Amino acid sequence: MQVTQNLSDLRVARGALRGSTGLVPTMGALHAGHMALVEQARATNDGVIATIFVNPTQFGSDEDLSSYPRSLENDLEKLAAADVDLVFVPTPDVMYARDFQTYIDVERVSQRLEGAHRPDHFRGVATVVAKLFNLTQPQRAYFGQKDAQQVVVIRRMVHDLNMPVKIVVVPTTREADGLALSSRNAYLTEAERQRATVLSRALDVAAAQYEAGERTPDALRDAMWAVLRAEPTAQVDYVSVADAVTLEELNEASQEPMLASLAVQIGEPRLLDNRLLPAHLNTVDGLTAHLGALS
Repeated sequence: MQVTQNLSDLRVARGALRGSTGLVPTMGALHAGHMALVEQARATNDGVIATIFVNPTQFGSDEDLSSYPRSLENDLEKLAAADVDLVFVPTPDVMYARDFQTYIDVERVSQRLEGAHRPDHFRGVATVVAKLFNLTQPQRAYFGQKDAQQVVVIRRMVHDLNMPVKIVVVPTTREADGLALSSRNAYLTEAERQRATVLSRALDVAAAQYEAGERTPDALRDAMWAVLRAEPTAQVDYVSVADAVTLEELNEASQEPMLASLAVQIGEPRLLDNRLLPAHLNTVDGLTAHLGALS
């Protein structure tokens, strides 16, 4: 496995890869969710590139950029064991020149949910992902459904800008008790870790009601709120039932796929989780078929 943070070395190493190439962009602190992306990329490509970069342009001034979990040595060991061919670990100076002034704004789908709470977050996400696509020239790129809005934003960018890369979405990896894996889970105390399962439990209730025939968005939101209110330490930012493609909040019953999502602070970290409705969409094949509607 080759590791580089130099752009010229990256281009040489990329040029040496033959056949199809899959890209797994990460911010490091790798866990089983990230490795599921790597495993999917390894199974479907001749070569695999991973990137590790804590992207400063997607963090707000009051967010955890300086304290974001970092474990480069351990991350590289995991990627080597997973048979990754090339790892790009740039510094901010490599990715953003001193006079950097070009950004990508994906409108509408970036302005809802997380975008309403974190201004400029998705501008930073779209810009860095576009740069990584340009630098690594993959045929496929792999993202987790855990960050559902990020997936929608990147898909929209790729579609609108005619980028020749297929976005492959991998289902959320969860602990046995349902907690979605996240690098920010490292901030949780043991007691908070148990309380954090309230997110997945709320989504489970909404999914069960949907499978039982409920299609009224307010009823599904109310079901999630009822679970969240039973956890007194949960500080809720939002509870959403939205169109799964446009992310527009739904007010009336719909037969189109829905995205149930929520953002909740437990202790220090602000945690996200989501579930696509109907349930069969929450698989690699289901996500691929669902997202194919965009193109």
